[in-house]
Amino acid sequence: MRQKSDLPTKTCAFCTKPFSWRRKWARDWESVRYCSERCRRSARHGTTPTRRDPSA
Repeated sequence: MRQKSDLPTKTCAFCTKPFSWRRKWARDWESVRYCSERCRRSARHGTTPTRRDPSA
């Protein structure tokens, strides 16, 4: 079994956070650009990513 640290990672095109390979993306990992459905939808609608204040 592979460890999570051994899996390939990418940076989300919308929120710029890193995300790891998932089994459901096995066939089209090269075309995956977003870490989640929420980021994909938000990018299509042209909204800006919300940043949470870490001091709050």
